[in-house]
Amino acid sequence: MKALISVSDKTGIVELAQQLHALGVGLISTGGTAKLLADKGLPVTEVAEVTGFPEMLDGRVKTLHPKVHGGLLARRDTPEHMAALKAHNIDTIDLLIVNLYPFEATVAKPGCTLADAIENIDIGGPAMVRSAAKNWKDVGIVTDASQYADVIAELKANGKLSDKLRFALSVAAFNRISQYDGAISNYLSSVNFEAEKLSETYVPERAQFSGQFNEQYVKVQDLRYGENSHQQAAWYRDLAPAAGSLATGVQLQGKELSYNNIADADAAWECVKSFDMPACVIVKHANPCGVAVGANPFEAYSKAFQTDPTSAFGGIIAFNRPVDKAAAEAVSKQFVEVLMAPDFSAEALEVFKSKVNVRLMKIALPADYGNVRNALETKRVGSGLLLQSADNHELALADLKVVTVKQPTPEELNDLLFAWKVAKFVKSNAIVFCKNGMTMGVGAGQMSRLDSARIASIKAEAAKLSLQNTVVASDAFFPFRDGLDVVVDAGATCVAQPGGSMRDQEVIDAANERGVAMVFTGVRHFRH
Repeated sequence: MKALISVSDKTGIVELAQQLHALGVGLISTGGTAKLLADKGLPVTEVAEVTGFPEMLDGRVKTLHPKVHGGLLARRDTPEHMAALKAHNIDTIDLLIVNLYPFEATVAKPGCTLADAIENIDIGGPAMVRSAAKNWKDVGIVTDASQYADVIAELKANGKLSDKLRFALSVAAFNRISQYDGAISNYLSSVNFEAEKLSETYVPERAQFSGQFNEQYVKVQDLRYGENSHQQAAWYRDLAPAAGSLATGVQLQGKELSYNNIADADAAWECVKSFDMPACVIVKHANPCGVAVGANPFEAYSKAFQTDPTSAFGGIIAFNRPVDKAAAEAVSKQFVEVLMAPDFSAEALEVFKSKVNVRLMKIALPADYGNVRNALETKRVGSGLLLQSADNHELALADLKVVTVKQPTPEELNDLLFAWKVAKFVKSNAIVFCKNGMTMGVGAGQMSRLDSARIASIKAEAAKLSLQNTVVASDAFFPFRDGLDVVVDAGATCVAQPGGSMRDQEVIDAANERGVAMVFTGVRHFRH
């Protein structure tokens, strides 16, 4: 058995080569990898010796040779193939270990030149990978260090690789080539090429949205069904999911997550990550129906639940702090579909032990969890895709512009910032009443902002919550004064809205007339 090794990332390669040698596998290698193995005392044959042709063009041409690709592509069960190898004195290659030039890492560096990007486009590596992967029945193709252990284990146990492992390695190899080519396409089609500036130090300007958009995801699991029972569905994650994102979560117990569970869980998790202090978010049908901050998870949950106990039934609950026994006991009194937190105490887990259907998700949060956000958002349309930068705008106190005679109090300003964070996660048209770090009434998803305002008031009344002296956040401007009148009639004393309507002055005059404070945020948060 012969193995050809040519890797850019040499992590673990010496140990792998040592184990292969101990198993009687002959080693062939290229350039720097061959030198590294030889320096470690391993008997290694350089590719140039195999091909009879020296590496050339600064290493650009070394493995692009019939003695390499013939050894990889020849079908061992085809006499004509084996006869051709014998006629041309070509040995078979049974195992190929390759990882590619670090193109993705190179172009991710600030100030990457076009020359550096181009030089890190691997040619020989992908060509060999494709040859080996195509001939998977006879050749094992290893493209990632995480595969080393399985390969060695099977060689030790059986003296060869199983069909199952070789096929799995082949699929992984073609996936890697797809990812690699997609990254190259994304980069090159984003370059605003300027020939007059071309030099070795030329750092091109790049468009935010590339001419061709290539996305790559890995399947996490098949789902029982989609949004409705007659639809099929699966859950995929990014190739390298960010720490603190939903895709990094571990399910500790409960039934399998459904399509709607995952969609609602993401809404709850992204919302709860917006808050610095202990917070709880309860989501139903993708909308927050209760959000609050508190001194601890128990207090935050108790306040959030009060907003809309009816809608909280069967909801998704997220905490941005570990769940302790007190919070767990409170949550366990209601019917909850999914409960998410950075961690759960042993006592909290014990509380839910008997509730076997409750899905507990542990999602470790990094120190800067508030900044863990998707950079881009997509929406599928007929035969197309809408792509935009994600709505990651964070409103600061200094951004607020008071436009009324009455000034907000410090307490009202704090509640306005809280309400504004919640409104960003409520489907448009969104109206959110808040007081003392707690949602008091939420109106979501109506065609008329006026109806959203009325619904928020109705929900508060149903929950027996007083809206007197509350603040209100509106995700977009009030087109007329009627929406403002509804929230003021309900008890609001301070309102935040983006501004920007041709009738802004009419609404400002109405606020002055009603004796309430109003601030403009200068930014809206439509969420469709």
